[in-house]
Amino acid sequence: MHQATYTGDRTVRVRRRESVPPDTGHVRIDVAFTGICGTDLHILHGAMDARVRLPAVLGHEMSGRIAEVGAGVTGWQAGDPVTVMPTASCGACPACEDGHTHLCHRLDFLGIDSAGAMQNSWTVPADLLVRLPDGLRLAHAALVEPTAVAVHDVRRSGLAPGEQAVVVGGGPVGVLIALVARRLGADVLLVEPDPYRRSVAGTLGLACLDPSSTDVVAEVESRTGGAGAAVVFEVSGSAPGMATAVGSLRVRGRLVLVGIHPVPREVDLHRFFWRELTLLGARLYRREDFEEAARLLAAGDVPADALISRIEPLAHADAAFAALDSGAGVMKVLVDCRHTDDARTA
Repeated sequence: MHQATYTGDRTVRVRRRESVPPDTGHVRIDVAFTGICGTDLHILHGAMDARVRLPAVLGHEMSGRIAEVGAGVTGWQAGDPVTVMPTASCGACPACEDGHTHLCHRLDFLGIDSAGAMQNSWTVPADLLVRLPDGLRLAHAALVEPTAVAVHDVRRSGLAPGEQAVVVGGGPVGVLIALVARRLGADVLLVEPDPYRRSVAGTLGLACLDPSSTDVVAEVESRTGGAGAAVVFEVSGSAPGMATAVGSLRVRGRLVLVGIHPVPREVDLHRFFWRELTLLGARLYRREDFEEAARLLAAGDVPADALISRIEPLAHADAAFAALDSGAGVMKVLVDCRHTDDARTA
């Protein structure tokens, strides 16, 4: 088997390892596709060196088929199409005891804290498996994990049909949030400075604003009769994005913090007081979010082909990372883990 590993110093190398049978309670998966996300880029840039153990097998957005079932595993068999919810919780900490296992104090996030999916063969606990709907292409199924993020964020917001929602940041997760919110029946506006990302969103029928040429707060007020948006999703992780998000909210509006802000930000707390705003953190997902995400992709409510910009074989994983890191004309980049040659299509 082959693995794409982060070895430090912004380097990804593919290495050969022996495949081993799954332990009790585990399954071995023949991985088909693994997506690269912003967290993977943070790792590549060395921002998480204190957390990952080198050499680190990356990747947590994936699809594949079960190859082998370990002892004690029931309900699964070889050939079943699956994805993996990459969050192994301890079950005993205060968060887990309160039912918030996705916020486990000792969470093992596969692809960060332990070996991830960017390899031909991946062994995981069977209780992390999520069954894929019949007919869902495996390349499309690699988007279940980021779509689950979007589903969780929208649920966390309490967004209702007919409400005005603004999404600040039009990368893959931002676009997915906009799509999920629109399907719910919200009136959605996307804010994104990058022209390529805006063009992708436009092909999906999403209304977009360029914050570099438009006063977003004024435009939101104009569209809402001076009230502002009921919900704003801050996905950019930037200081200007945060200012736009807070400024765009109506009285008793909800700000959902999705983007990761690596440093403290200045926030207009007077506006929070004056308008009785609510700030909601949104991290990861629950199993029901994963299952709903798989259904949305299978139904075509999330048009995966429009979001997948590039597919590279596992042997060229470094090129896949470089393509996403460049930010030039890409949304989602997938690694085809079935092949280590030059095959580039699903």
